[in-house]
Amino acid sequence: MRVAVIGVGMTRFGKHPEKSLVDLFAEAFWEALNDANIELKDIEAVYFGNFVGELTDGSANLSGFVADEIGLKNAPAIRYEGACASSTVAFREAVRAVKAGYHKCVVVGGAEKLLSAGTAIGTRALATAVDGIYEMTAGLTFPGVFALAARYYGKKYEIPLQKLREMIAYVSVKNHRYGAMNPKAQFYGKYGDLKVEDVLNSKMICSPLTLLDCCPMTDGGSAVIIANEKFAKDVCDKPVYVLGTGQASGGSLFRQEDDIIKAIPRKKAAEMAFKEAKITPKDVDFVEVHDCFTIAEIIALEAMGFFDYGTACYATAEGVTSMDGDLPVNPDGGLIGKGHPVGATGTSQIYTAVKQIRGEFKWNQVKNARIAMTDTLGGDFGTLVNVILGVD
Repeated sequence: MRVAVIGVGMTRFGKHPEKSLVDLFAEAFWEALNDANIELKDIEAVYFGNFVGELTDGSANLSGFVADEIGLKNAPAIRYEGACASSTVAFREAVRAVKAGYHKCVVVGGAEKLLSAGTAIGTRALATAVDGIYEMTAGLTFPGVFALAARYYGKKYEIPLQKLREMIAYVSVKNHRYGAMNPKAQFYGKYGDLKVEDVLNSKMICSPLTLLDCCPMTDGGSAVIIANEKFAKDVCDKPVYVLGTGQASGGSLFRQEDDIIKAIPRKKAAEMAFKEAKITPKDVDFVEVHDCFTIAEIIALEAMGFFDYGTACYATAEGVTSMDGDLPVNPDGGLIGKGHPVGATGTSQIYTAVKQIRGEFKWNQVKNARIAMTDTLGGDFGTLVNVILGVD
């Protein structure tokens, strides 16, 4: 039994101090429900992703609250936590449940409030996704993780550090340019004309990564409604099918060694998704990649099989991943340009993929997009989820 996405919704990403986690999810849900053109009674379960509601908002056990808020009182509701991949983990589990026949139609999504929490709490909350014994106690936070990865990448592939900094800066320039075009993005109307020198000269956060090499902490919500093929065809003119999914995991950085830049869990997850979809990387029209840092986009594209190891940085600098290149990457701005509300990020990527495939992403449409792939990373390569979506 095939599974299709029939409705998508998301809030604008940014600062929302006046809204709760439940409010943000509900706002995205109502947009998705309207988009799906179905009735509330058609939805049988809620799959909700959230990472650190306990730390930022003092809220746990959120799934029941979000179900009640959207009018699905007493419906089965489950919260999933996979760090930044929380809502993509929820999406994959929801797809498996619908495919198995447990449900006809469900809603999947997530919410997070990191920007409103402030830098200190937000940074501390995010750091809980690294190893709490060997990494956090050494003071390691995520800029440190990816700064290590960038330096290791340069050494492994014999690229001088300054040259590597210049090449990965193109990721920031590209994603900020597209984020500035996206009305849902945190940086809508801002940073659209960045240059490589601007990225290099911005505030140093953790050498060699500057402020503009990093994605921002964000508040936001996103929601996706999925259904089995029969129901989808009855209610939807443009169902977008889930062609394949994959998920894999990894441990502490000191155990990963070369995996830090080869991202083996991501390679495994991507291969799983490609096998299920019965396609190869060459069949994908565009990708939504987890670009939490500029070097992260480079590492992801190589691990997923789009470029050979050690070459994605050159391809990016040459424009291959731009909208007019062979493989558009993050046409919505990605995490860097759009924002990163962790628990909502995964299903926001699916929001973009579905809108693009339907031809409805009016501000930066990929031409003839029929197959898209999303990539969400949780922690320091601890949880990886890939999803492939497409039309018949």
